[in-house]
Formats: sequence, structure tokens, C-alpha cells
Amino acid sequence: MEDNDIVGFYAPVRRSLSEPILLGGAPRSVAIINGTLAAAIGLGLRLWLVGAGLFLIGHILAVWAAKHDAAFVDVMRRALRYPSHLVA
Repeated sequence: MEDNDIVGFYAPVRRSLSEPILLGGAPRSVAIINGTLAAAIGLGLRLWLVGAGLFLIGHILAVWAAKHDAAFVDVMRRALRYPSHLVA
């Protein structure tokens, strides 16, 4: 602790509390949904190439969006709640 810190008002903040949870560079929820959908198409419908292509394209897009804004899922979820007549 430094000399000018007030006793009792110092709390270390761990880096893991402020960083988003990413899975392969994409937000965890998006990566799970993307993988589940690709597996359902690839395994369930036996369209292996379509499932693999869907997973690859979806994951690349999710990683690209997470590089620009790691909380893009939460931002989009909030943006979809507002009615369209409130657009500025």
C-alpha cells in the first residue's frame, strides 16, 4: 500500500473480473450456439461441408466482432429491446 491510501478502502481488482469470457476469441455464448448449430447441421442432416463451413464463417465473424467490441452480444441484446420508433 502507498502512504496516501486510506486504510480499509483498498481492494485489488483481478484482471479476470474485468475481461470478457472468450472461447477461441469469440464470446462464449456465441461460440457455443455457433458450434451447436453447425454440429446439428453437420451430424443431424449429414451435411458435413455445410456444417463445417457454417462453423468456420460464424466463428470468424464472431472473432472479428469481438476484436472490435468484446461486449457486442450484450450491446445487440440491449439495442434489440428498444422499439424502432425511438431511433434518434
